[in-house]
Amino acid sequence: MKLKKIDHIGVVVNDLVAAKAFFLEVGLEVQGEAEIEGEWVDRVVGLNNVKSSIAVLRSPDGGANIELIKYHKPTDEQEFQLPLANTVGIRNIAFTVDDIEAVVAKLTEKGFDIFGEIQQYEGIYKLCYIRGPEGIILMLAEELTPDP
Repeated sequence: MKLKKIDHIGVVVNDLVAAKAFFLEVGLEVQGEAEIEGEWVDRVVGLNNVKSSIAVLRSPDGGANIELIKYHKPTDEQEFQLPLANTVGIRNIAFTVDDIEAVVAKLTEKGFDIFGEIQQYEGIYKLCYIRGPEGIILMLAEELTPDP
């Protein structure tokens, strides 16, 4: 058996429109959208009477996709909690950008929150965390060119 690639990362959201807009602001592109329901999806995800909407987004380089999923049925009965950077579980999606200050300025202008500050890591990267809708955490990384 050989692993081929990461196909996509699934992110369940309540507000598909807001989540999609956030990822479009970051620079992802819509690859497709669909309504998903039927016995086959019930059996795949282990739920009954599933009805969902999805938006599949990808980075311009064609790497792994982000699949945003809004479950219309059944709904999640748990109360949403805003995760912190150290909350156990899958916590962030990291993107390499070419101008971290410009991306952060654009996202904060749209009302999204940065965690702390942009920081340099060993002269290799500039890094920061930014929170999108529904607690989605992105890590942004700008690769630095080494001094000659």
